[in-house]
Amino acid sequence: MVTQEQNKLIWRTSGETMVVEPWGPNALRVRSVMMGEIEDTDYALLPPEKTACTIETGRDRASITNGKLTAVVELASSGWFRDHGKLTFYNQKGEILFEDIDQRDMPSPRPRHFQPVAGGETRLTCSFRAYEGERFYGMGQYQLEKLDLKGCVLELAQQNTQASVPFAVSSRGYGFFWHNPAVGRVVFGENRTVWTAESARQCDFWVVAGDTPAEIQQSYVRATGLPPMMPEYGLGFWQCKARYWTQEQVLEVARGYRERGVPLDVLVIDFFHWPRMGDFRFDPEFFPDPQGMAQELRAMGIEPMVSVWTPIDTRSENFEEMRDRNLLVHVEQGMQITLRFFDGETIYADMTNPDTRAYVWEKLRQNYVQNGIHLFWLDEAEPGYMVYDYGNYRYHLGPALRVGNLYPQLYARMIADGMRAEGEENPVSLVRCAWAGSQRYGALVWSGDIASTWESFRRQICAGMNMGMAGIPWWTTDIGGFHSGDIRDPAFHELLLRWFQWGTFCPVMRLHGARLPKTDHVNKAGQPILDEGAPNEIWSYGLEMEALLTKFIRIRELIRPYVRALMRTAHETGAPLLRPLFYEFPEDAQAWTCKDEFLFGPDLLVAPVLEPGEGERRVYLPEGSWTHLFTGETVEGGCCRAFPAPHTEIPVFLRDGRHAEWVDAVQRL
Repeated sequence: MVTQEQNKLIWRTSGETMVVEPWGPNALRVRSVMMGEIEDTDYALLPPEKTACTIETGRDRASITNGKLTAVVELASSGWFRDHGKLTFYNQKGEILFEDIDQRDMPSPRPRHFQPVAGGETRLTCSFRAYEGERFYGMGQYQLEKLDLKGCVLELAQQNTQASVPFAVSSRGYGFFWHNPAVGRVVFGENRTVWTAESARQCDFWVVAGDTPAEIQQSYVRATGLPPMMPEYGLGFWQCKARYWTQEQVLEVARGYRERGVPLDVLVIDFFHWPRMGDFRFDPEFFPDPQGMAQELRAMGIEPMVSVWTPIDTRSENFEEMRDRNLLVHVEQGMQITLRFFDGETIYADMTNPDTRAYVWEKLRQNYVQNGIHLFWLDEAEPGYMVYDYGNYRYHLGPALRVGNLYPQLYARMIADGMRAEGEENPVSLVRCAWAGSQRYGALVWSGDIASTWESFRRQICAGMNMGMAGIPWWTTDIGGFHSGDIRDPAFHELLLRWFQWGTFCPVMRLHGARLPKTDHVNKAGQPILDEGAPNEIWSYGLEMEALLTKFIRIRELIRPYVRALMRTAHETGAPLLRPLFYEFPEDAQAWTCKDEFLFGPDLLVAPVLEPGEGERRVYLPEGSWTHLFTGETVEGGCCRAFPAPHTEIPVFLRDGRHAEWVDAVQRL
């Protein structure tokens, strides 16, 4: 049976109720439930901008058109298969964008399969036809050296180094958002595309049509929330390591940059600056005057940031109260422990609970904000369980299998809500994970605890571009990688230099890592405290490296007005800073296949050096005129050619004569 209620098309057959309605320009939201009522969930989608739509209904067929997108629902083919509504999506030219599977694809088609599981939930599978030559981009951050995700099986779950943001841009001219925070997977197969939620109450997805990838990606960001404007301190160089263990050490590092005349915008104080994990305050033995420290840093033009973790140590001063108020994640079976780290057993704070967010924020406000600390690094944001057995955890909002992917989004929301209440218009949080909508809460996502290897470095190029296509424009990595970089090793120096050169042209330029060799420390009681990594400042690698790294910090300062303009564009439109070539050149077939170079905004093409000992780099340049930033050579695009890549530079090109003044400025550095 087909009905129309205001601007909603409602289709009922064989126990299923499906609602299709406009949700912003050129977009439709589809929700479906078996033997029940549709739920109005708002996990990420914002209330839609009102648009005019056209609905036509018939006995076995109905359609709804919203701008460039039309959905047609009709009874599946006759016979045994006539038991569900088959969806097909068209663009404004009448071309099929994609459609449900039917008997052409499998003998017993059921595009939306609700499989009952224990506890009254359902395991949901949603299947669509696959198309030869179709490419998919976005989906967040996966550690793959792959930009086009066609052929991939992706886990829809959050882990350290993995951020699942279930929005994909198709080369066929549409975007698809799986509006479901359940743990699951997606298969971009050759024979079909299949989305699965391990526990769900309804099917819920959003589709948008567009003429270009940029139009599609920006439509999605508007639907889930634009990011704030990045404050000025986000445009320059950030210094960090695992870990600065005393207040005096923090100030010595800041003074070191000031004495050298090297610009530094943010200095990050990493974990275990607290007595016990979950105390949410500085340890007075090692940080006796945090307010004075913050004042001195800010007087040098440096913004302090502190790391915050959500595991609560069973010995923490806050543990018993949080346990008794049900503010912690519940373990269904076994010991009530979710992470063992250093010498503590912990349980994660439940960030899906608004009471937890209010409780933790008040601790942060009292112990950090009132002492002049306004920036937070939200670590363990997945959260990073000791064992990723999602079925064994329950949150305030429900089982982790059904709502678990929301955790990092709500973690970032805690800081955004808290800082906005303190008068900060544009909150920023450095966070280890994200989900759809995280961008509107000022989430600056970094790619987690990645290895200090060339392979890991190459993966970050694709991860950054796909994160931007998934609507997260603020993104960064640990320059040099996190694990195992030895500051005495010339081979690591080469990797660090090439990573640093690339990091100059990332949305945020941040040096971090747990460098070797490490140093052990004890407190005044003689008890071991967490060790400290080797020095990781630009002068820690010798004079030649210091000079080269300083040069690239100065290049970052040179392009600072451009970075500011890109951040403004991201704030106003959602456009990413790291862009695949096809974002600006959608008519160029080769631009859709380039995974090892990118555009930094519309005007800069960057081709990082991604192999050890590489002295030249082959670069594809799309049509147009391109000027080499370091040499001033101007070449015509539409071709691929090799360029020298000495250790002092990487191939970076200015588009169509833009920012020509940078060439002379770089040569003077």
